[in-house]
Amino acid sequence: MTLGFYLAMQFPDVGRLWQTVTYFEALPLVACLQRTLGHNPPPATVMPQGEIMMDLSQPTGVDLWGALDDVVMGGMSRSSLVADPAGARFEGMVTTQNNGGFASVRTRNLEPPLDLSGTTGLTLRVRGDGKRYKLLVRDSSSWDSLAYGAQFDTQPATWITVKIPFADLVPVFRAKTVPSAPPMVLTQVISLQLMLSKFAYDGQINPTFQPGDFRLQISTIGTYTDAPFPTL
Repeated sequence: MTLGFYLAMQFPDVGRLWQTVTYFEALPLVACLQRTLGHNPPPATVMPQGEIMMDLSQPTGVDLWGALDDVVMGGMSRSSLVADPAGARFEGMVTTQNNGGFASVRTRNLEPPLDLSGTTGLTLRVRGDGKRYKLLVRDSSSWDSLAYGAQFDTQPATWITVKIPFADLVPVFRAKTVPSAPPMVLTQVISLQLMLSKFAYDGQINPTFQPGDFRLQISTIGTYTDAPFPTL
């Protein structure tokens, strides 16, 4: 059995797998080769404006994100983040074919990392399709690393503001909770990821999951800070 035949059997869409690996510089050897050849993407830099971290109604906000679908485990789901003046559209098709079942978009590692200390949590202005999605946040630059996640529900064709307190984020690794993990380092937020998955955590099924087309529109991602209780 040749290497090419083996890869084709394990990863039916090898082309998309390669695009994912190179975009996120997931393999050290590939990343080194890209830098040597001058093919590495520009730094993923975010310039927060007040409480707004990312304005996804602007093309520059969309440019930071890339698709990270179940193709990395042999699946056949597809997604993209499409620029739209009303808010970028995370859309595509999710399928459980070939043991898949998730689609996502993720930022490249942010340079410099975001310092979100002093804030209470994240806000997302979204218009969805009634499905339950995940937000994943990482404080490590490693490709396959611990993440801190939260699930949120959407309303069909309705703009809503989702508030996610940092205190509610659950440490997870490949959709399994890690109770022993330390709290997230808020001074070092490296990347963000939005996901539609068949699974919640620890093998539990996402109750709103259905194979097929999906769409989540995102206008802004920001932070919020709860006002302290007044002192007497």
